[in-house]
Amino acid sequence: MEEYFSQSKLDEYLPLITDVATNVLLAIVILLVGMFIARKVNNLVCNIGKRYDKLDDTLFRFLGSLARYVVLAFVFIAVLNRFGVQTASIVALLGAAGLAVGLALQGALSNLAAGVMLLIFRPYKVGDFIDAAGRFGNVVEIDLFTTILDTFDRQQIIIPNSQIWGSQIVNHSHHPIRGVDMHFGVAYKENTDDARRVIDAVLEAHPHILKDPAPFVEVETLNNSSVDFLVRPFVKGEHYFDVLYSVPEQIKKALDAANIEIPFPHTKVILSKED
Repeated sequence: MEEYFSQSKLDEYLPLITDVATNVLLAIVILLVGMFIARKVNNLVCNIGKRYDKLDDTLFRFLGSLARYVVLAFVFIAVLNRFGVQTASIVALLGAAGLAVGLALQGALSNLAAGVMLLIFRPYKVGDFIDAAGRFGNVVEIDLFTTILDTFDRQQIIIPNSQIWGSQIVNHSHHPIRGVDMHFGVAYKENTDDARRVIDAVLEAHPHILKDPAPFVEVETLNNSSVDFLVRPFVKGEHYFDVLYSVPEQIKKALDAANIEIPFPHTKVILSKED
């Protein structure tokens, strides 16, 4: 009789044990396959960034990690589903948690979104001189949340990407050859052809100013007290600031040597004697 009851209980629990064992094995298989797929997806996305020089590795490493965790989240839900857990409530809970985190970190997420756009469209790269968000400097690092600039006076400026993406960006290093705009005024009594020859001689002698395209030197404005020249020599990008900060002094000295007056604003007072 006792042996009968033991066999009866074994027959009763055998389907349950078999079902549990099957679910455990399937869960393990799902977990292993899911982890394999997640790793492959991560590597696939990362390799896209490595394959093309114009694509940024930082962005694709982030996207690869994001894709990996999304796959793992679905794998986790599938594993729980194998054990009869109601996953609808878990999905709703994860959605609510994601919404709460998104609201709490909306500033960081806006920087992240801007960083993704900057890394995709690449309006500038490391090593460029840019003017953005009211700051000017050399780009030393671009990540998903910030852009780091070094200024000429050796300051490090960390700018949130959302401030850069939402404003005008001037990339001074985009073109290999640049024009350097400068303005010089001479007195009305001076001969403009003589002044132009003096300026041309300074530009001709400068080692960083290109002959082709030729410098542009023409009268731009007739001001109240001066005839103003627009002077635009062309240089390679790396010599832009050398020319910008050296040529004005050289032209001033050359005009002085040629006795060409550089006027300054003044007021003439005429006194009349009353009868």
